[in-house]
Amino acid sequence: MEVRNCKGCGRLFNYMGGKPLCPNCISELEDKFKEVKEYLREHELCSMHELAEANDVSTAQIKQWVREERLAFTSDSPLSIECENCGAPIKTGKYCVNCLAKLQNSLQSAVKKPEQVVKKQVRDGDRMRFLDQN
Repeated sequence: MEVRNCKGCGRLFNYMGGKPLCPNCISELEDKFKEVKEYLREHELCSMHELAEANDVSTAQIKQWVREERLAFTSDSPLSIECENCGAPIKTGKYCVNCLAKLQNSLQSAVKKPEQVVKKQVRDGDRMRFLDQN
C-alpha cells in the first residue's frame, strides 16, 4: 500500500488506486453529488453557476460528474457541457453523437477481421489434399 496526502483535506491515508482522496472526503463528495442531483430535480431550469453556488460545489466537479455519465441534463434543460472533440453542446458523456460514431467507425476499421483462408479440395488418387488459396 502507498501512503499519500488527500487532495481534499491534506490528511495522510492509505492510497489503493482510484481517486486521490481519503475515505472521509470521498463520503463528503458523494453527499454533495446527492445534493446536486436533488437540486437538479427540483430546479430543472437553473444555470450551471446557480447549481454550483447553491450546493457549494465547483462547476468543474459538476462537469466531471456529467463526463463520467453519473449526472445527465434533460433535453429541455439549458445546461450542457462541450464535446471533447468538436465542442458541440452535449447533455452527458464526453462526446457528441457524431464524434462518437466517427470514433466507433475508426476503431472498427483499425481492427480488421482476418481474412478466412479458402481451402480447395484436390483428389490425388485415393488421397484427398487441401490447397490454401488467398
